[in-house]
Parts: sequence; structure tokens; C-alpha cells
Amino acid sequence: MPVVKNRKIFYVISAVLFSASVIMLAVWGLNLGIDFKGGSIMELKYASERPSVSELMDTLSALDIGGLSIREASTDSYIIRSAPLDDAKHEEVSMAVSTASDGESIQVEETRFSAIGPLLGREAAIKSLWAIGFVLLAIVLFIAFAFRKVSEPVASWKYGLIAVIALIHDITIPAGVFAVLGQFYGVEIDTLFVTAILVVLGFSVHDTIVVFDRVRENLRHEYGRKGSEFSAIVGKSIGQTFVRSINTSLSTLLALVVLYFIGPASTQYFSLVLIIGITAGTYSSIFIASPLLVTVEKWQRNRGKN
Repeated sequence: MPVVKNRKIFYVISAVLFSASVIMLAVWGLNLGIDFKGGSIMELKYASERPSVSELMDTLSALDIGGLSIREASTDSYIIRSAPLDDAKHEEVSMAVSTASDGESIQVEETRFSAIGPLLGREAAIKSLWAIGFVLLAIVLFIAFAFRKVSEPVASWKYGLIAVIALIHDITIPAGVFAVLGQFYGVEIDTLFVTAILVVLGFSVHDTIVVFDRVRENLRHEYGRKGSEFSAIVGKSIGQTFVRSINTSLSTLLALVVLYFIGPASTQYFSLVLIIGITAGTYSSIFIASPLLVTVEKWQRNRGKN
């Protein structure tokens, strides 16, 4: 299959996307939400005509609230984020948002309110990093065990290492996109973002293992025969699993796109992370992880000749 033959082109595409994502993360970083840095979040739903963002911002700014930001959740709702609010301040904010500029009462429903202290936020951030790290380690160990009988021409542990390289690619790209969204649109990441990243890891490694498993089966029956080079076996394995991988990803992406456009505001960015991550994961499973097996095998062979 031409994927293996043209693998350097796909390496360059991935290198550009990965490098751009790393640069954006280094320059702007991720805009952490209250789950990680502490604060309060309040969602308001207005029964009738709601005030504008500027009017609401002027009203709440007079209360001397730190870290204040307001975002539209839907046509009749707002999501308000701020520094942690105690009960008294929360009551003060509730009174302010239900009173118009002319003193008239506004019918508004508080559909959500939560507050997290900075210590709990820091603990959540640390636990999230540990969770991602443990998942990556578990994946390496699992693949090394599952492919333990594969020793030639690429050792089993290298399958695991290549899978992790592809997974780092898959989670760095959506993180880079969210660095841009955070910088220019104020999009914050929360624990749902971490959940989405873990889902992407699981989905991507599943896709990669499907191809690797076909490589293993074809190696068992064909490797060592005349004309059966490792690169040809990998190319054949990609061709045998290509349609399955694309169809599986497309069916998942269609559901996620629908959820993104018509689902609730609270899951919109969760869906977006999955859309970007699964797309990157499908690409890396076919065009990066499997061709890297060929690159490693050729590198080992060339090194042996020197």
C-alpha cells in the first residue's frame, strides 16, 4: 500500500502539526478552568429577554468580584465564572443578576452553581497528569505483553513505544487547538477535557492495535518467505484494516459532530476534543504508527550493516 512507500510525507505532515501544537502550548498554554485553579461557576437561564453581556458585566463588576468572565451558553443562558464566592457573595450575585438596570425584577433561574478552592484545583490538576501518565505506561506494558512472541524483525517492546509516540501525537494536537481557543476565545479546560483526552487515548490505541495485530498475524505466516519483506507485510496489513479503521472512526465522528452542534453547552467542548483527537488518532494509527515499524526495521538493518 502507498502509505508505507510515502511514509516520509506523512511524517512531515505530523511533524508540522505536532510542532505547531507544542509551540502554541509553550507560548500560550492552556486556559485552566475552575476545576484546576479554583473559582466559582454559575449558569443562569432567563425566562424572558436577557440582558446583554456588557450590561451583566457592568452589574457584576460593581460587586468587586475577581476573575470575572461571562459566556453565552445558549440563546437564553449565560455561564459566569469568577473567583471563589462564599455564601454571602453568592447571594449578592444572585440578587444582582435578577434585577434590571431600572430596578425591575427579572425572572432568572440558576441552573448550576459550583465553587472549588485553589488547593482542590491544584490537586485535580496533579491527579489528571498522573492519570494520563499511568494510562500511557499501562498501554506500553499491555502491548509489550500482547506482542511478546513477536521478536523479529522488531521487538515487542518497540511496538509499545511506537504506540505511545502516536498517542502523544494524538493528544498534543487537540491540546494545541485548545491553547488557541483559550487565547483568542477564552475557552477554559476542565475535568471533562481530561476525560476526553483519556477517551482519545483508549480509542487511538485500539485503532493502532488492530493494525499491529494484523501485522503480527501476517508476520507469522509470511515473514521469511521469499519476496516477503517486512515493509510489504506492513503495507498489506494496513490495506487489510484501512476500511475498518475509517468506517469505525467516521461512525463515531458523525455522532460527535451531532452532539457538538445540538448537544448542551456543557458538553460542546468535550465533543470538540473527541472530534479532533479521534481524527488525529485515526490518522496516526494508519499513517504514523504502522509506517514507523518499517522505519525502525530499516534503521536496525542499516545499523547492522555498519
